[in-house]
Amino acid sequence: MNSQTQRTSIAGPAGAIECAIDEPADAPRAVAIVCHPHPQGGGTLDNKVAQTLARAFVQLGYRAVRFNFRGVGASEGEYDEGRGETDDTLAVIAAHRDSALPLVLSGFSFGAYVASQAAQRLPDDAKAERLVLVGPSTQKQQMPTVPEGTLVIHGELDDVVPLSSTFDWARPQALPVVVIPGVGHFFHGQLTLLKNLVVRHGS
Repeated sequence: MNSQTQRTSIAGPAGAIECAIDEPADAPRAVAIVCHPHPQGGGTLDNKVAQTLARAFVQLGYRAVRFNFRGVGASEGEYDEGRGETDDTLAVIAAHRDSALPLVLSGFSFGAYVASQAAQRLPDDAKAERLVLVGPSTQKQQMPTVPEGTLVIHGELDDVVPLSSTFDWARPQALPVVVIPGVGHFFHGQLTLLKNLVVRHGS
């Protein structure tokens, strides 16, 4: 993301997992994990929306940890339809969370699905304080119910995940959805607005 980004790797269930860590200027107030979009659609930890989420979290004073799912970049293993990717996310959480700091889980598109799955699998005494889901994959994946207070942001003109499918998922949960008018799946031209929405929600 910038010259200060630390590139590291951790041991994961399918081999090494490539990570990118961005630190705030002062001691971190929380740890935020960022899950990237679909590996088979070219998704990596360097995806612009994933980087935007990381920037928002650093601005909030959080340590932001992005990582490549198995089979992407320098991460070992092969695509596993979300199952193994959830295991990867849990491994990254275990390696990078700080028991003294709140945990925030976030993701974009397929990554939002994986983040929500990982959130469900965390033990009751180690749950994430907050979820931030951008353009969640509510049509192709079976998105679980998410905790109250989850921030969901979706583009009005999303041509990958129809806004209607995210409403259908959110409605039974009475879960608000923040809709950015006139924007497609990748938030072209509105990444700054996306960042500011995440920052406002976390302030």
